[in-house]
Amino acid sequence: MHTWQLQDAKAHFSELVKLSESEGPQNITLHGRSAAVLLSRKAFDQLSGASQNFLQFMRTSPLYGADDLIIERDRSLTRDVEL
Repeated sequence: MHTWQLQDAKAHFSELVKLSESEGPQNITLHGRSAAVLLSRKAFDQLSGASQNFLQFMRTSPLYGADDLIIERDRSLTRDVEL
């Protein structure tokens, strides 16, 4: 991951965006400390899961296709509540 000082990142923002797409995340520092990371839209969507719809999400579950999965309802009585 390439590191940029904030003032350089501001001065070369379009280059920074292009590099985030071609080379991956770009680290931005402020006063010598990592302050932000610029990600490409594709990398962000992969991390956030935004590229999947609900059906795709369910199909990637480790439980997808598990025929031996048994889910039972808890039939114990509810607790008493004073109203």
